[in-house]
Amino acid sequence: MKIPTLHTERLTLRGPDARDIEPMRAFYASDRSRFVGGPLTAELAWRHLGTEIGHWTLRGYGRWMVEVTETGEIVGNVGLWNPEGWPEPEIGWDLFEGAEGKGYATEAALAARAYAYDVLGWTTVISLVKPANEASARVAARMGAFLDTEFTHERWGHMQVWRHPAPADIADGGMEAYS
Repeated sequence: MKIPTLHTERLTLRGPDARDIEPMRAFYASDRSRFVGGPLTAELAWRHLGTEIGHWTLRGYGRWMVEVTETGEIVGNVGLWNPEGWPEPEIGWDLFEGAEGKGYATEAALAARAYAYDVLGWTTVISLVKPANEASARVAARMGAFLDTEFTHERWGHMQVWRHPAPADIADGGMEAYS
């Protein structure tokens, strides 16, 4: 399947592939991954990258690797996620070391949400946030999401469900950066 590439003002969101093994290993070896199942060994990080790639095949959508367009630096993994056991489709974001505080998560997640609404025709979407992950809660709030309910996953544990505004409730419309 051909994974679409999205472009924002500063970022390129592209499909995951073999060049992402090292950035994923580094992320999952670090404490930064503690809210998303890490830290993981190199072998388990490799398997997670395979899961990210496979999600596109199984669901027809997934998460993109996020690059700073100007430099090509890989700064995270953001997009649409709905594996077995999830309560409903979500927008998720993981930023790699050194990428925080620059607005990349919000910018990329807004592009992913626009794709979900404008291209896939979704009418609702959530973001799951671990209660201690205050930075992710702030990203969700900046996107207009609100704390809706809670969810406990058999493997990932207790999470907050942040509900994003419906397409009709978004004042600035969608984006036209799909390729």
